[in-house]
Amino acid sequence: MLYQIYETQRSLMEPFADFAQAASKLYSNPLSPFGQHPFAQRLSAGYDLLYRLGKDYEKPEFGIKTVDVDGVDVAIHERVEIDLPFCELRRFKRFSDDPATLTRLKTQPAVLIVAPLSGHYATLLRDTVKSMLREHKVYITDWKNARLVPMSQGEFHLDDYVNYVQDFIRHLQKTYGHCHVISVCQPTVPVLAAVSLMASRGEPTPLTMTMMGGPIDARKSPTAVNNLAMNKSYAWFENNVIYRVPTNFPGAGRRVYPGFLQHSGFVAMNPDRHLSSHYDYFKHLIAGDDTSAEAHRQFYDEYNAVLDMDADYYLETIRTVFQEFRLVNGTWDVRAPDGSLERVRPEDITGTAHLTVEGELDDISGSGQTAAAHDLCTGVPKDRQKHIEVKGAGHYGIFSGRRWRDVVYPQVRDFILQFNQPAAKPAAAGGARQAPAKRKTPARARRTTR
Repeated sequence: MLYQIYETQRSLMEPFADFAQAASKLYSNPLSPFGQHPFAQRLSAGYDLLYRLGKDYEKPEFGIKTVDVDGVDVAIHERVEIDLPFCELRRFKRFSDDPATLTRLKTQPAVLIVAPLSGHYATLLRDTVKSMLREHKVYITDWKNARLVPMSQGEFHLDDYVNYVQDFIRHLQKTYGHCHVISVCQPTVPVLAAVSLMASRGEPTPLTMTMMGGPIDARKSPTAVNNLAMNKSYAWFENNVIYRVPTNFPGAGRRVYPGFLQHSGFVAMNPDRHLSSHYDYFKHLIAGDDTSAEAHRQFYDEYNAVLDMDADYYLETIRTVFQEFRLVNGTWDVRAPDGSLERVRPEDITGTAHLTVEGELDDISGSGQTAAAHDLCTGVPKDRQKHIEVKGAGHYGIFSGRRWRDVVYPQVRDFILQFNQPAAKPAAAGGARQAPAKRKTPARARRTTR
């Protein structure tokens, strides 16, 4: 019912938002009679702010057309490489007619960026992608809004997320021979699980695994986000934040955690900051500071665009990551596409170098939560592990903005380059370790497209 009420309210607000946009343009146009009003600039600014507060924010575009590679403009063609029911593997193909640049592009490492499925779209990592494109072949997981996925496509579980990541890694390995993987925030946990399962089976694993600001061990330095997940019961989340998609969307009837609830939670974490930001935007419009006003628009066009998450995936993440800590406790079993259960064993990873990145002021994933991965991956030699703490950086600062570009990215780039060749396999006495036996259980009564 709450979802339907929200959609009704949004639909009723839409004409008023359109009116506010038109009024803002009328008062800002010097050739309009309204533009001659002594308070025209203030009225225009007020209507513009009203429009932005009431408008519907759709999924943004990455919009990366070119990147600079050593002084040469390289064209970017964005395309969908793999289309699964709940996710698209998106590739940023680079083109150049400069022979030297083209040769350099062909030899650069292939990187899979696993974007969060936690409320925002993958475009939140636009700055991450743009930086990486200068020296890497880049792919990203572009998660779909669950309210747009028809019920006929089945449910989506945390296990499916892990299996999707494995499929994408295998695709890059098949294409290039090997690859690197970067996970930002929420996906650090399922990505570590995916690589662990591949290692346990004896499959080739990525050459490097970079984990940034994620809740590997949410017990360490718990934040407000962690406390909410840990202090409320599983039943509370199921009864209070899960709703069915209204009939006017393709995914009508699907149980989801609505994006508008997640957005409300984001705003509630720092309400004063958002209020101040909107007031500053109003003052920038009055002062004619178009540069600052446009920066505000770009940020909130991204920040206010949210997606719904399938209820099963959301609830299982709460239970597995924030309540039962199954990864760090060694009790996490993931269901494979064939219905079998496999235990997640990070200690089986041996050939994948890994880098962890944390922000000193991160208020979403607290200090030590991501670095905990080093204690789990005991099979990786210490000289193939590295941890970075970014001074003065919050959660978003480790993958976007000046600190990402000047401090974090150069170290991520160098780490990938350092380990861009498969590690030599150590001689093992008594033969290679066998992959753990799979425990068979009945498959879920659901349809999942792979």
